[in-house]
Amino acid sequence: MLVVDDQPLFRAGLVALLNASPDLTVVGEAADGDTAVRLAESAEPDVILLDIRLPGLTALKRVATSARVLVLTTFDLDEYVHEALRLGAAGFVLKESEPARLIAAITAVASGEMQFSPTVMRRLVAAYLRGDSAVSPWSSVGLDELTDREREVLRLVGTGLTNTAIATRLTVTEGTVKTHLNRVMTKLRLTSRAQAVVMAYESGLVIPQTVAKTA
Repeated sequence: MLVVDDQPLFRAGLVALLNASPDLTVVGEAADGDTAVRLAESAEPDVILLDIRLPGLTALKRVATSARVLVLTTFDLDEYVHEALRLGAAGFVLKESEPARLIAAITAVASGEMQFSPTVMRRLVAAYLRGDSAVSPWSSVGLDELTDREREVLRLVGTGLTNTAIATRLTVTEGTVKTHLNRVMTKLRLTSRAQAVVMAYESGLVIPQTVAKTA
């Protein structure tokens, strides 16, 4: 994985922590967005851990198509979280998180899941409840092309469930869930699971009040 943060001591701590995990290997580190883009192309990491306070959004737009991006954020940067979601971030984790939560988030993102810190999820849901247009990247987009099962998968993705949990809920295999989700993303021209979550809200498939109680 690639670690991108402009604070040398914090970045060094992250690299040491991640390299100490038996299942993770840091293939590069960067202090700015341009270096992150170059390393993403040359080192080909599976996951990029990106501090959103850099020119992180610019870098995210350029690397999200080649690697899964887990965004590091803080409590006071909601507007950047919203934009990162649009640009294809695969997950968000607070910089104040415990090491075990960070490693779990990286593992989840690497396996193709989307990962939200519970605090970040609550704040995003609160923005929807306020009717904040900043978190509505699409205008009215119809779901007419989706089958009933594809709609249900999209709805469950929007509630934050993993593919494994969705498979259990629908009594199907995890592979079947992935197939349905891939078809949803193709039909709706989505590029990430994060965007699928936004679409679930935007289309009304997910009721924010329900998620707010469980996040």
